[in-house]
Amino acid sequence: MIKINLAGYRTEVEKELHAILSYWIEHTPDLRQGGFYGRLDEKDQADPTAPKGIVLNSRILWAFSAAYGRTRQKEYLDLAQRAYEYVLAHFMDPEYGGVYWSVDAKGAALNDRKQIYGLSFCIYGLSEYHRVTRNRQALEHAIALFHLIERHSYDLARMGYYEAFSRDWKPLEDLRLSEKDDNGKKTMNTHLHIIEAYANLYLVWPDTRLKQQIDNLLEVFEKYIVDDRTGHLALFFDEDWRRRSDLVSYGHDIEAAWLLLEAACIGGDDKRIGEMRRLSIKVTLAATEGLDSDGGLWYEYDPSGEGLVREKHAWPQAEAMIGFLNAYQVSGNNRFLEQSLASWHFIKTFIRDTDRGEWFWGVRDDHSLVPGQDKAGFWKCPYHNSRACLEVMARLDSLR
Repeated sequence: MIKINLAGYRTEVEKELHAILSYWIEHTPDLRQGGFYGRLDEKDQADPTAPKGIVLNSRILWAFSAAYGRTRQKEYLDLAQRAYEYVLAHFMDPEYGGVYWSVDAKGAALNDRKQIYGLSFCIYGLSEYHRVTRNRQALEHAIALFHLIERHSYDLARMGYYEAFSRDWKPLEDLRLSEKDDNGKKTMNTHLHIIEAYANLYLVWPDTRLKQQIDNLLEVFEKYIVDDRTGHLALFFDEDWRRRSDLVSYGHDIEAAWLLLEAACIGGDDKRIGEMRRLSIKVTLAATEGLDSDGGLWYEYDPSGEGLVREKHAWPQAEAMIGFLNAYQVSGNNRFLEQSLASWHFIKTFIRDTDRGEWFWGVRDDHSLVPGQDKAGFWKCPYHNSRACLEVMARLDSLR
């Protein structure tokens, strides 16, 4: 049983926020080639030749903008500005619009495809930067990306969004975010981060069309993505929303449980908020199936393949901190609050690098580190963990 000490929890996560961001300030700026290194290995050694991805740079932009908005610490604004300027200078496509998926270490376009997941994270970062700086150009770029997604990706006949396009917005055969993914035309992951980005944009640009698309996305999750029987999220689909996989991602379950409710609250429709409150608890309960006795959340479960993936990655633990605290706020059930604290305890014990800072990628079932994984990289960013700290701080403040 984890003892409930909300004041201590609040103090610890605020301290951790500053520790995470200090690591990124110290280790990741690429002072010779601009922007940020594309990769730091598990021993904090930078690879100056590594490609630089739009997801990493957009998440840096979001994290330091959001942290500046909360703390008003100038060094956070400086890093946000560095990320903003690099995205504009190197990722924006001046000919066809949108942003490249990656650039090389020197900032030249490398993979120029238009991955909607990447555009969404860019909207997320740009809208947050505008939110704290009132930089009009940042907002204009975010709005332009929204219109590009709606023009090229939205499925008018069946709802939802297609995954990816060529640089000039032509269809692609291979739509995957990564090699491990199913090549589905529509995916849960991209839809979750479109709604996350759209909701953040709506906070600074309350546009009627944008609000409608947030509501459409919530309907898509309720109708197609959340399994009505199990409460888990289905992950991969064809264009007609037929499922292509029965894989379960516990981390995405608990992340969606709070993000969908937050999007509904930002949209402001009381009926939709009520629906998402119910759905939030249902998906949270499904996520609890992935909890281990040590308080950690397993990564994935493949019922038709290898079964339980016996690893506990860092990012699902971060989302568990928020998701279970959200479930407590919705339901008043103390066991959800206890699990949020247990998730944080697991992170402190097994995930956080107490010697050099930041969080390890994850651990195996015996709590040994998953070997050969980045400390920072294409997917390892100051996003899930800094957001967990910021969200827990704000939510605990609201409970006072």
